[in-house]
Amino acid sequence: MASSNHKDMITIEEAGTLDGLFYERTSRSADLVAYIQYDKSTKTWNESTWNEMAVLVGKWQKAILNEALDSGDRIAILMKNCKEWATVDQAALGLGMIVVPLYLEDRPDNIAYILEDAAVKLLVVQDISQWRRLRDNCTDNKILKRVVLVDTSEDKVQDESEIVTTAHKWLPEEGHVLHKRNGRPEELATIVYTSGTTGKPKGVMLNHHNILSIAYLSGTGLKVRSDDLFLSFLPISHTFERSLGYYLTVMAGCTVAFARSIQLLADDLITIKPTLLISVPRIYERVYAKIESTLLKGSPVKRALFRLTVNVGWQRFKYHQKQSATCFSCILWPVLKLLVADKVMQKFGGRLRLAATGGAAIPFPVAKTFIGLGLQLIQGYGLTETSPVASFNRLDNNNPRSIGHPLEGMEMKIGENDELLIKSPGVMMGYWNNHTATSAAIDPDGWFHSGDQARIDEKTGHVYITGRLKDILIMSNGEKIPPTDIENTIVMDPLYDHALLLGEGEAYLSAILVLNPEQWVHIAEAQKLDPFDKDNLQNKTIHNQIIRNLRAVLHDFPGYAKIRKVILTLDPWTVENNLLTPTLKVKRPNVIEAFKKEIEALYKG
Repeated sequence: MASSNHKDMITIEEAGTLDGLFYERTSRSADLVAYIQYDKSTKTWNESTWNEMAVLVGKWQKAILNEALDSGDRIAILMKNCKEWATVDQAALGLGMIVVPLYLEDRPDNIAYILEDAAVKLLVVQDISQWRRLRDNCTDNKILKRVVLVDTSEDKVQDESEIVTTAHKWLPEEGHVLHKRNGRPEELATIVYTSGTTGKPKGVMLNHHNILSIAYLSGTGLKVRSDDLFLSFLPISHTFERSLGYYLTVMAGCTVAFARSIQLLADDLITIKPTLLISVPRIYERVYAKIESTLLKGSPVKRALFRLTVNVGWQRFKYHQKQSATCFSCILWPVLKLLVADKVMQKFGGRLRLAATGGAAIPFPVAKTFIGLGLQLIQGYGLTETSPVASFNRLDNNNPRSIGHPLEGMEMKIGENDELLIKSPGVMMGYWNNHTATSAAIDPDGWFHSGDQARIDEKTGHVYITGRLKDILIMSNGEKIPPTDIENTIVMDPLYDHALLLGEGEAYLSAILVLNPEQWVHIAEAQKLDPFDKDNLQNKTIHNQIIRNLRAVLHDFPGYAKIRKVILTLDPWTVENNLLTPTLKVKRPNVIEAFKKEIEALYKG
């Protein structure tokens, strides 16, 4: 095992480019384990060393060169998290090509649009089923030269177009030695299409230095070490995972294990026993909802013991953070840790020393619960356009209500309408083929306009997100309501899977609520109603019960957050039905359009 410090961190200067970073790591750590991956056929977890990765990348480079592609051409990756994702990425970057990551869960028409917009010539796809899902949307694409299927056998592609082949057939038997390209840091490395909640996605152009600088500043700030073991489950196509869960781990020389799936994540955590985890808040919210649901079924004593553990753990956290002068209740911690906290932490594998969350705000009760149980949970903030991290809480100065402090060498300030403006080495080059959008996002002085509203605490320097410029409901009485906090609080209750607040131009607030199917069965049966009869979702008694529940859930909000009417549904919001983005953000305009009739009926008269 590698040394337990972070002296082995490759610097931005030593790396130069992302492929230079990989070359440096394979030279330094040739025989150390780079990746751990599950093999379905043998039902075993297999290790790959850095040297084995270098050989694999060399093979892919030789195959790509046989396609007569040029430096600057675009290569797209439509794959799950696996060592092959990193292999294709490094092979392309090492030949001076530009990588376009795609979401497996994205809609076929969206993927087809990206392939055309970025003029992608080579597409690497997981398997035949993924390609067939996409194929009909690509019939008019004259730019795409080659489609390579990684996990598919020859016999399954006989009826496919001549541009489709399998990796097994396409890759040479012998690779060539990984060469050092000596590229320039300011060269375009990747075009990442943002899954916009409105309109067509925009291609964010990030160069090698953008990503390297953010990975390095994040790694040193979070003290990532070469003996860390990282469990990767957020899609690598998500820039948060790609910069921190992939490039940063190459930089630090730590090992990455790829989770089999979100469904098997609980098992993989226990098997792999990671020390590092990167996630979006939804994962923590799901675990929190499960804990709350279990507690409701348990005895009052169990509930009281759990709450006591969280509260004592929270006081202990505040004491260690120097936010509190004393901690008399800390004397109880060793016993509570043994009885309660350790049992919950075992579900994360029992070795987790750091968990980072970003992509959206984590609700404070969720953060408080996990921190209270002893988890080092760090909230950060950023956008694809900032590569992506712009700020995060430090281990010794952690305020989970905030997004922390800007990374070292970065600047943040508050602009017009309380908009958060950012200057950072991670700020994108611009949007691909979209000068108008670039000019709107980056002003002549180099400030990136985030679209988020914020405030900066003058005493502590902590930054707090207060809302979105576009996501403000203006009611008929002129009251301006940011819906996100209210919606996030609602979905923390296990009863709700999704929530969307309504009230633009109206006299009162309403909400569209996707009920959790299991919870709905209990509610319906308690009222002696058939849970499988969807008409019962319109039942007046049920609606009154839900509205009373919402009042309790939102009791900490001001009076304006009173929801008077609801639309209830059991139909999930997904990427496939175009109500969620690939990063699982709700597409507000699409939901409102889908429920247009119900909303009109709700506010009639």
